[in-house]
Amino acid sequence: MDSPVQIPFKSFIQLKPEETTALYLQIVFEFIKAIQIGLLPEGTKLPGTRVLCKLLAVNRNTLIKAFQDLELQGWIEILPNKGTFILTEKQQKKKDEFIPTESKNNSRASSGFTFKHSTILENPKETSILPYQFTDGLPDLRLVQTDVLARLYVSKLKSRKSAKTWEQIQTQSHLNFKTQFSNFLNLTRGIRISTSNLLTTSSHEISLYLVTKLLISPGDKVVVASPGYYMSNMTLTDSGAQIISIPVDKEGINTEYLKQICEENTIRILYLTSNYHYPTTTSLSAKRRMEVLELANRYGFVILEDDYDFDFHYDNNPVLPLAALDSNERVVYIGSFGRSLPAGFGYGFIAAPAEFIKELEKHQNILEPGIDVIKEQVLTDWIREGEVHRLSKKNKKIYKERRDYFVVLLKEKLSGKIKFQVPLRGLAIWVEWLDNFNLIKLQKQCAANGLFLPKTILYQTKDLTATRLGFGHLDKTEMENAVTILRLSLDAII
Repeated sequence: MDSPVQIPFKSFIQLKPEETTALYLQIVFEFIKAIQIGLLPEGTKLPGTRVLCKLLAVNRNTLIKAFQDLELQGWIEILPNKGTFILTEKQQKKKDEFIPTESKNNSRASSGFTFKHSTILENPKETSILPYQFTDGLPDLRLVQTDVLARLYVSKLKSRKSAKTWEQIQTQSHLNFKTQFSNFLNLTRGIRISTSNLLTTSSHEISLYLVTKLLISPGDKVVVASPGYYMSNMTLTDSGAQIISIPVDKEGINTEYLKQICEENTIRILYLTSNYHYPTTTSLSAKRRMEVLELANRYGFVILEDDYDFDFHYDNNPVLPLAALDSNERVVYIGSFGRSLPAGFGYGFIAAPAEFIKELEKHQNILEPGIDVIKEQVLTDWIREGEVHRLSKKNKKIYKERRDYFVVLLKEKLSGKIKFQVPLRGLAIWVEWLDNFNLIKLQKQCAANGLFLPKTILYQTKDLTATRLGFGHLDKTEMENAVTILRLSLDAII
């Protein structure tokens, strides 16, 4: 790992001395946020306090006090003569066996050449073998109609030989797929695109990566909501963007705050999850949708709209994306398709002006040069024959029943302990805790009782203690057991 001094602390540790909150507490909250979204990966060695004081322009006693607080909460480990390290879960359990990452990698991991090390792109996701766990809103793969997909796939493989060359088959199959898929998006999302406005990718993450590669230059200022999506924040930061965060309330991002930022800065991109904000599940209000589009047109920034969970809405009149209202071509719309399908069958996509799509294709040809013709033919048939709509309708009914039952359980077993709004879409509920306690302590207590809470669903600042609880992957019995363990664990630490 590179020297910790090279970590761009100033880009994500935002201190405001003019605020009433004590400066050392601001440092604590900013470090916790950076750790939770993966900007400071587990095992990272932090600079010495004297160096960090200069970087952050704070008094050394203030920083020492903040580090003491972070160590008491279990976020860091301060080792004499070795340094200060971000703790891993294993290290939290066995502090006496702590070995700095640098020491562990001295032998086998070292090489005879130098290369770039990322302090941003470490995978923040955790795995567990515990019997129950909450996610941030994943679907239940047990509901997948694998038999239908298998029959279609095999039938395409056995189809009669064509006189066309393989390149001709690829080209025609891909065009057919893009035609059906653009029609599908126009119908379901209310956007007006043709095949020239569409790029399909192997995943939602690849779509975001390609867009940021073309739109962002080092130092560009990108506005994101806070709290926000840790994966997109990692991608944006790695591209060289300077992140500016704005608060979210019951109507979505604060547009007055956004306007103020635009007046004081040159903004390149506004990244937002307008229809189902991650992680709070709030939908951007109609009034603010129009304000965002007007601000983009006035100040010239790009709206990067991420509609990652459109497939799971439970009302008959789903909120359409900003891309459906965009008349000035300021919106680049990305999303996912087939989240309920087996791994490998899902897609990411980008809808944008034709010239932008054409340039994106140049970069995609390097990352994803091959086309899975059989998969595209299968999904083309699924869309054309209406199977996608039937599957979506069936799944939405199941997930709506699960959401409603999960709401009943939360009200029954956690009454007086939480507050939340019932979301109209998605597979997770944003829960705000009414008691003041440490979420990491709750995580450890739940683990001891057989329930896994990954750190990526835990959100804690001075004014907020919240958790994003995914219910889509759980049946009724699993929900009951998980929520029961959650309540028992809460009682144990309070």
